Amino acid sequence: MTQHAHTHPHAPLPAPSHEGSVVLDIGEDTGALVIHTGPEQDGQEIEVSPVGEPDRRTHAAVRPRHLPGRTVYSVVITPLPAGEYTVWRDRDTAEAVVSVHGGGVSEYHWT
Repeated sequence: MTQHAHTHPHAPLPAPSHEGSVVLDIGEDTGALVIHTGPEQDGQEIEVSPVGEPDRRTHAAVRPRHLPGRTVYSVVITPLPAGEYTVWRDRDTAEAVVSVHGGGVSEYHWT
């Protein structure tokens, strides 16, 4: 697992979430991105940036999401202005490009 070196402090990781406990801030021109990972990424911060603007990154940590009968691991990044986003594997390596649509939730499966 590659961790990112950030130059700003972070609060402690939030507790795992449960069904219905994550609020998405989406609307006409903003959406959300859910990146599904495996448990080995728990706590890892994943960064995204608008395509062509690698220095305008935002990030969130992978957290367990307890659902009825199973636990999944994911990052939820919201709100994001509608557009194309680069998902970064590490500081210099792009993982993928995803589309975020206003009023919707886009999903990506981390490989």
